[in-house]
Amino acid sequence: MSGLHSAAMQDEFDITATWTEEAVRALGPGHAVPAGCRGSGSVGSLRWLADRLALNPGDLLLDVGSGVGGPAAWVARDRQVRPVCLEPMAGAVRASRHLFGLPSAAAMGRSLPVSSGVAAAAWSLGVLCTTVDKAAVLAELYRVLRSGGRLGLLVFVQVAHVLPTPPPEGNSFPTENALNALLRAASFDVLDQAVAHMDDNPPGWDDAASAVAAEVQRRHGTDPRFERSARQSARMGALLSAGAVRPTLLVAARGSSRGVAANAEPDIPIL
Repeated sequence: MSGLHSAAMQDEFDITATWTEEAVRALGPGHAVPAGCRGSGSVGSLRWLADRLALNPGDLLLDVGSGVGGPAAWVARDRQVRPVCLEPMAGAVRASRHLFGLPSAAAMGRSLPVSSGVAAAAWSLGVLCTTVDKAAVLAELYRVLRSGGRLGLLVFVQVAHVLPTPPPEGNSFPTENALNALLRAASFDVLDQAVAHMDDNPPGWDDAASAVAAEVQRRHGTDPRFERSARQSARMGALLSAGAVRPTLLVAARGSSRGVAANAEPDIPIL
């Protein structure tokens, strides 16, 4: 995410991250990755992106807007890459460290604490929708990727001319044309895109994620912050169910026209 966050966004992405870590510790480590991926795409979506990012073992992958780190933990295990999590919400940064031992830093999407041209790949899952600074975020992603590096996105694209219900606070959904224009302006070349299926998970995955959500509700369901977070999720769910927004997967390549320096080392601050 990027930009200033409303109280509802703080509840949804920061407080809930701390509660998620708490619930996973109560239920067991087998719940961690499914719970950590909630809202960031399915296993099928993550695999689609990983396949097209052309990842090699040992590659540095930046996860920008990483949440509690579930997708980064999944790709580290599945593709033997080195993920670094960059996330503006302090509670989510702490959760990613505690649950998965991932290198993580608090960072805004428009100002990443990473050297230019260092990353083989980056992904950003459901992040562009949560900022009005879309061009600035894409410019930073361009900067940190090496020449030819690839970017994976999950973007909730607005399909309806007018949204039938209010979006979650802080969300701004691009149209497909606007998204493609933003990528072209940032000097990314789209290689492939597809509609994301949010439920193509292996057996037991959704049950584990749901168990964590139920435990969070059991512990904090009467907290006004839980209620605000639940309203955010309900608004998104209503838009998806109505077909007003479409989860879209996209992989793009970074050109070399801007001459960003390569072979640098990441400059990740330890909080």
